Amino acid sequence: MDSASLDSLTPILDGIDRWVEIAPLLPLIIILEIVLSADNAVALASITRQLRNIELQRKALNIGIFISLILRMVLLVTANYIIRYSIVQLTASIYLFTLVIRFFLSIEDSTTKESSSKETLSMLQIVVLLAITDLAFSIDSVTAAVAISDQLLLIITGTVVGVIALRFTADFFIRWLEIFVNLEAAGYIAVGLVALKLFVQSLILSINISDSYFFIILASIFLWGFSRKIKKEDSQ
Repeated sequence: MDSASLDSLTPILDGIDRWVEIAPLLPLIIILEIVLSADNAVALASITRQLRNIELQRKALNIGIFISLILRMVLLVTANYIIRYSIVQLTASIYLFTLVIRFFLSIEDSTTKESSSKETLSMLQIVVLLAITDLAFSIDSVTAAVAISDQLLLIITGTVVGVIALRFTADFFIRWLEIFVNLEAAGYIAVGLVALKLFVQSLILSINISDSYFFIILASIFLWGFSRKIKKEDSQ
């Protein structure tokens, strides 16, 4: 083989070497996406449950998650700007705080109002809510993924797998919310935790909140969420 042929293969070989080096990071990014999507999945499941028809729930999730995937790709491309401008993280944190406050206020209102009053949102409104909510969560997961690796293709691969996992996880959570008493509240407490993390990071740019501590707290919240099942007489 002549030197010209070898030179033409150099970029390919360099690319293979680069992937060999960064490939071990892919499982880490996927796990990170799945773990960070637990509270996201509860929030999406809770929003989707407002559509009482199961087929409409699945349709809304499919459309909402598809839009979310496109928005996440945009976030990845603009990740450097998101990290640089704290207003983006601050806006996301305020939106997530709003979700949490609305949820706990709705629990209070449910004692005086009939449950049928909740069925007011159309499928289009649910889809928009799903997309916006996932977008707010994505700001946290994208900044976490970028902190692990600066290889865009690697992060995109992990993000796509994470979004697919989120779709099926949300489906499971829709069922689990009918079984476990504290799960929905636990999910929204976790949402509040993510909002607090984004809020602090947006105000103090130099602070680096340890993901290990964050995951431990998150796991504890969900252990409580799965701790008690709904009694049969309560569900009737």
